[in-house]
Amino acid sequence: MDNESTKQAIRVVADLILSSKRIVVFTGAGVSTESGIPDFRSPGGVWSRFDPDDFTYQKFVRSTETRRKTWQMFGETGLTTDAEPNPAHYAIAELERLGKLDCVITQNVDNLHQKAGVPANKVFELHGNMRWVKCLNCGKRYPMDEIQGRLREGKEVPDCDACHGMLKPDAVFFGEALPPDVLSEATRRSRSCDLCIVLGSTLVVYPAAYMPMYAIEAGAKLVIINLTSTPLDGKAAILIQGKAGEVMPKIMEQVRNRLSAG
Repeated sequence: MDNESTKQAIRVVADLILSSKRIVVFTGAGVSTESGIPDFRSPGGVWSRFDPDDFTYQKFVRSTETRRKTWQMFGETGLTTDAEPNPAHYAIAELERLGKLDCVITQNVDNLHQKAGVPANKVFELHGNMRWVKCLNCGKRYPMDEIQGRLREGKEVPDCDACHGMLKPDAVFFGEALPPDVLSEATRRSRSCDLCIVLGSTLVVYPAAYMPMYAIEAGAKLVIINLTSTPLDGKAAILIQGKAGEVMPKIMEQVRNRLSAG
């Protein structure tokens, strides 16, 4: 990552940040995995140990056995562990402190952007948030930690203590629609930004992956920082192959140096 072409690309991204007024950062699983959170789709990921067809929203709703297996999976895979933000999260939070960040649009469900210091009202979670559990009957929300406590006490399929309704992690399952209000606002923000920075996403999961496309269509510059190729690489003004947690701090260091130099 320290070759001259990458260093030059980092300098150009810093220039783009300084000249932009409304930056949207779009984050995918690659940002979460740098905090030790398992990836679903990669080799050795969650779906190499569990069959995704067993975990659709429709099966969850109609089958007690599916709900039992779902809660067991979340416990065994570490998806609900108390992970910490990594340097990529903190670099994005620094963009916010500098007044450059319009919002974060994320495919991740780990709450780490908020934990790093990005205000919750600037984080649009297209796939929900695993830190919460919701009753599908009355809508009551519970911290995941509370429900995890019930699981440890032997309750295999927890229910709502208010109405005994069905509890579900507040993340989007297969076959479940994305939250319409979040999707609508994320789309609007994507279409009104002047710079879109994609971090740690292969951009193959839709409709989430439409967001950078909307930004390009509206005339925004696109920066992609990812370990592997994406379908939008050819549309990017700058493409950097690397880890978000290594690249973004170097970019923000350049931004700080330029600002301090006046």
